[in-house]
Amino acid sequence: MSTITITAADVNKLRTITGAGMMDCKKALVESEGDFDLAIENLRKKGQKVAANRSDRESTEGAAIAVVNADKTAGVVITLNCETDFVGKNEGFVKLATDLAALALNFDTKEAFLAADFNGITVAEKLIEQTGVIGEKIEIKSFEKLAGAFVGSYIHAGNKIATLVALSANVAGGDEAARNVAMQAAAMNPIALNEAGVDASIIEKEIEIAKDQLRAEGKPEAMLDNIAKGKIQRFYKDNTLVNQDYIKDGSMSVAAYVKTVDAGLTVTGFQRVALG
Repeated sequence: MSTITITAADVNKLRTITGAGMMDCKKALVESEGDFDLAIENLRKKGQKVAANRSDRESTEGAAIAVVNADKTAGVVITLNCETDFVGKNEGFVKLATDLAALALNFDTKEAFLAADFNGITVAEKLIEQTGVIGEKIEIKSFEKLAGAFVGSYIHAGNKIATLVALSANVAGGDEAARNVAMQAAAMNPIALNEAGVDASIIEKEIEIAKDQLRAEGKPEAMLDNIAKGKIQRFYKDNTLVNQDYIKDGSMSVAAYVKTVDAGLTVTGFQRVALG
């Protein structure tokens, strides 16, 4: 009878390499008397080696989840990605994504989150494990945090898009306002909160595009700068959250909408993640 000792570290190493389950890895190591190459070969024969074979697959489906803490001063939004819509819609998969998002609230970086304990193993190890169990590449692609005086969230139907919005104060009606603005961010996909958040290189490019269009229309060169500035204002209106027309009432901007809730209320930040 073999006297080889199989340690927990050995089992974990084989699980990390293959993505197979803990008990399958332990059994394979026992059968191979600690020979990793033979254990991997045995797992392959049993169809267990999935994770490594999936490393180059595209994981563009899954679940986007937003979670806010109890006092609504911080939130996190993540995507747990997989390969097929069938898996992404699975109730167990969505629950896993929600549980992981709740854990993610406690960490400031994706790296720290992936290294965190999740029921006895790290989040990164859990993803490898699930890759082996499900048979698809499973990964956390998006991880975004947001803090503010009041933070609300919105998850679009089917968990394809999730958003967070921060307001300047916790006021009566703030829950609904934050959700409505988060819904706006999901639907309209703004590139920034306001003018100050738009990268200068984007504006320079937009100005050049506007000028080229105006030249093609035969506008005099002396008029181009002023007309282009007007087009940039339109660009801000279409692409920055607080300046966009409010989707539930096009007669006002998002900034104007939140002031109908409270005269001093402003939107101070947002995060939006989407699958794909």
